[in-house]
Amino acid sequence: MEPSLNLSDHNQVKTLVVGLGNPILGDDGIGWQIAQELQKTQGIPSNVTIECLALGGISLMEALIGYDRAILIDAIITHQAPVGSVSCYKLEDLPNLTSGHMTSAHDTSLVNALQMGLSLGAQLPEVISVVTVESQKIYEFSDEMSPAVAAAVPQALRIIQDLLIESGAEEAPNIDQSIN
Repeated sequence: MEPSLNLSDHNQVKTLVVGLGNPILGDDGIGWQIAQELQKTQGIPSNVTIECLALGGISLMEALIGYDRAILIDAIITHQAPVGSVSCYKLEDLPNLTSGHMTSAHDTSLVNALQMGLSLGAQLPEVISVVTVESQKIYEFSDEMSPAVAAAVPQALRIIQDLLIESGAEEAPNIDQSIN
C-alpha cells in the first residue's frame, strides 16, 4: 500500500524539507533515507518541497531562500543518547559549530550563513527545525547504515508529520501507513 499523508495544501506556508548527508557514508545517509521515504508518501501538499542535499553553510542557506519554513534532517553524534535515537530541535537551540561539519575551510556554519543572508536581504525561513538521528559511523564508506539508525526512519517520519501539522495543515496527516 502506498504511504499516505492527508495534508491540505490550502496552507500557503512554503515549506522545504531537506534530507542532509551523504548516502555512501554509512549512517550519514539517514537524512536522505528519511527524505526519500517522505517523498513516497501520497498527499504531500504542493507547498511542501522535499529534497536530498549534501550541502552545508552558505550553499545550504542559498537552498533555503524563498521558503517560510524549513525542516532539516541529518545524522548527529552527541554521545548523549543511544544510537538510533531521534530528536527534534529548533536551529537556534543547536550549538553554532563554526568549524565542524563543513565541506570546505572557506565555508561557515549554517547559523553564520543565515545571519549573512538576512543581512543581505535574503528571504529565509522564519522557522527552521532540525530532526536528527543519533549515529555512530558517518565517515566510513558504506551504503549501509547501522541497524539502529536504519530503524529510526518511522519515528523520524512521525516527527516530521507533526512538524508539518504545526505549520498549519488543515487535516491531520496519516503517515502511519508508510511505516508499518
